This record gives sequence, C-alpha cells and structure tokens, in this order.
Amino acid sequence: MTSTFTGNHGLQIEEPLIFELDTPGLSGTDWPEASTETSYLNGLERVQIGLPGLSEPMVVRHYTRLSQKNYSIDTGLYPLGSCTMKHNPRLNEKVARFFGDLHPLQPVTTLQGALAVIHSLAEWLTRLTGMAGVALSPAAGAHGELCGIMAIRKALEARNEHRPIILVPESAHGTNPATAAACGFQVRTIPAAEDGRVDLPALLSQINDEVAGIMLTNPNTCGLFERDIIDIAEAIHKAGAYFYCDGANFNAIVGKTRPADLGIDCMHINLHKTFSTPHGGGGPGSGPVVLSERLIQYAPLPYVIRTEKGFDLIESYDQAPASLGRIKGFHGQMGMLTRALAFMMSHGRDGLKQVAEDAVLNANYILARLKDHLSPAFVGSCMHEALFDDTFLDETKVSTLDFAKAMIDQGYHPMTMYFPLVVSGALLMEPTESESKRSLDEFCDTLIHLAQQAKSGNTELFIQAPQLAPRRRLDETRAARHPKLRWVKEVKV
Repeated sequence: MTSTFTGNHGLQIEEPLIFELDTPGLSGTDWPEASTETSYLNGLERVQIGLPGLSEPMVVRHYTRLSQKNYSIDTGLYPLGSCTMKHNPRLNEKVARFFGDLHPLQPVTTLQGALAVIHSLAEWLTRLTGMAGVALSPAAGAHGELCGIMAIRKALEARNEHRPIILVPESAHGTNPATAAACGFQVRTIPAAEDGRVDLPALLSQINDEVAGIMLTNPNTCGLFERDIIDIAEAIHKAGAYFYCDGANFNAIVGKTRPADLGIDCMHINLHKTFSTPHGGGGPGSGPVVLSERLIQYAPLPYVIRTEKGFDLIESYDQAPASLGRIKGFHGQMGMLTRALAFMMSHGRDGLKQVAEDAVLNANYILARLKDHLSPAFVGSCMHEALFDDTFLDETKVSTLDFAKAMIDQGYHPMTMYFPLVVSGALLMEPTESESKRSLDEFCDTLIHLAQQAKSGNTELFIQAPQLAPRRRLDETRAARHPKLRWVKEVKV
C-alpha cells in the first residue's frame, strides 16, 4: 500500500491511542480543584489515576474514528456461525426509548405500563415455546444456562436426590460444560455420530440414576436438527433426569417448532440472536429461560404476575418458597426486553415463522452455492448455518486462518473458525434471514474467488493478509500468552 505523510489512507484516518493524545491540563469541562485537606473516603487519599487530558472535539473525533474501523451488521453481512448477527430494526430503538427514564426502585404502582410490557413478553415467549413460564432476569445466554441448571439442581434437592453428572454432547455450545461445572456437576461428554448429530447409542449407554440431566443444543452447532431429540427426551425423563436445551439457535425454529413438544424442561433464549436486540460488546444482554411444569416453581425472583388490581412483582421467598432465589439485582434488562417485544409484535406469529424459514433458506443457499468450491462438513441440507471443513485447502499451504484473514481485505468479517471442534478447520457461516439474495451472492462470489486463488497457488494473497485493514495481522498466540494490559509512556532520551 502506498504510504502517506500522515499515515492516513484516503478517508481512513490513522488514530493513536487516547493516552498518546494526552495534553496535560486540557479538558472539555471546567472542574473545581479537589480539596486535599478533608477526606470523605474513610481516610483514603486521593491519587492521580492517569486519565488523559483532551478537549471535547478531540474526544469526539477519537471515538468516531475508532468506530469507523469497526465492522458491524449496519455495514455488511456478518457471517459468524452460531452468533446470529441479524439486522436490528430501528423501530425497536424508538420503542425502547419510551422506557428510558424508569428506575428499578420505583413503586410498582408507578410502573404498571412497564410491567405490562414485561408480562406481554413473557406471554409471547411461553406461547412460542409451549412452556409453563419464563424467567426474564438472566442477563445473557450463559447466565440463562446458569439459571436453568440451578433450577434443575434445586429440583433434585427438593427430591432429596444426589445426581452428580450432566451429559453434554460434543456438538453443544462451549459454555454448556462450563455452566454444568460451575454448578458443581461432573461433565460427561457424548460423542457425535458421523452425520454430525448426537450418537444415540453412546448417549443411551451413559444414562443412569447418577445423571441429573443433559445439556443439548438444537439445532446443534453443526447447523443440524437433532432428529432423535424426542427419543433422547424420553430416555432422560425415564431415568428421572431433566432436559436442558441450549436455545442459542432458536432463530432456526421459532414459529415452526415448540421446544416443549420435544420434551424439553428448560431452555434459554438469546434475545439478541432470535429477537434482534443489539448483540455483543459484553452487554447489555438478555437470556430469558423458559421452564416446563416440572421446573417452573423453582424460577428465580423477581417475576411479574397479573392481579385483579393490575401487575405486581413476586420478590420474596414468602411469596415463592421453592424459588432458587435471585440471580440478578433487579428484574432484567428493560431495554432488551422492550426491543424484543417490539420485534415480535411487528412481525406477528406468521412473520416469526417466516424468520425461521428465511434463515434456513439463506443458509442452504450459501451451502448450495459453495459446496463445489469449499468442502461441506456433512452430507445433505443444513438448518440455520452452513458448516465447511478445511479439506478444500489441502495441498494449498493456506490455512483456515489465512483464508479468514484474506476475507478482511475483501471487506468481510470472517465467519466462525475452528468451531465446532468436531470438524477439522471448521468454517461456520450463518447468514440469518436479514440478508438479500444479492448480498448472499456477493459473499459467495468472494469466497469462491478466494478458494480459486488458494487452489491456484497464490499463497501470497493469504499469508500476508490482511494488508488493507487499519492494522495488519497480529501474532495472536504471542498476544494471548504475553498480553500488554497497560500502556506505558515511552520516555525519549
């Protein structure tokens, strides 16, 4: 790339760290001098924490320039598999702002409208899943997993049974075994069959009176529907155990299949993945957990009920003695709950069904267009995501990582790589229902071009990529093992 005096490349502005922009004494706000004579912090002394000094225009420009270096669903197709990066309708944002001034400690009598919204969302979720009830307080998918397994543990305690084992298929999401272990269970892995689904005979051989339950993802992380799911549920229930389903991929079946009809006892739902609330950044998120009749009495506090006088909150053990207690300070993330309800109501029941149908259609379109150029991991059609392995790169001296980095130069965020682990060099792509045929064709054309370049021996295109991004390729192994977590100003001699 041609170098420039400024380091800028056209309208792509070079931007240093905010600490490098530090100008001592500069501030966008006038602050009074802090008194050092009187301590209001129980004897603790004030110290300088090293915040950089910048004017307001400098701060605005810095963060705006950083934002322009980000890839987002608003700038292009985001093909991350199992993450369901779909369009976030602006209608949702407008509705969420109606509730921007609420406070969780307001009297319930002043929150009737907000509680009505929460109650309405709960009704939608229970109808879509066929479950008896829902806990809306979990703050994210993994938090929802924790809630579900805690409910199972609470149910076993109520039965005075010690069952130390949770079964987790290889095709489940990676947080599933971590959640089970965090709740004190031993994790027993169930292998996948050659078709990418749970090996049913292997699973059945592991079910006994020590098993507390199973954590199964459906559709699974290979993008496949578990055909034996009803048989699995019946075997688990016959043994007195519980069926937890990871609902991260609910977008593939919403409006088409009710989890309760499959024999599921509890399932978390990522509102960002299925119902279009903002995704990523560590929050604010939301991972409601739907619960069957077998587990609903153990739902966490608080939750909303409808009474003759309006809506109220159940907040204490006196009102719900079997509850597992609180797993969050308050009820949940109101902004996410509101956005999700807006998405549901604007689509309606028939529209949500079409969401699932179009998501599956788009994934299968990608699979059909790429199957002769990349190497599908399994034979046949897929559900919401298309999974490929790295055999198409054999003898090219190009790795999955190299291929993904070259996508950045072409203007695409890479797909999920090397996951699920059951597939060698996995490339997992989920287009969602948001994408048009045009955007899918542009994406597929790009991947076909890269595959052809790799097979033709043009390794230089890949091993140096990305060359056109604001930053070149990192030594990711070194960065992980020797991270620099604090900026230290260089002293020039």
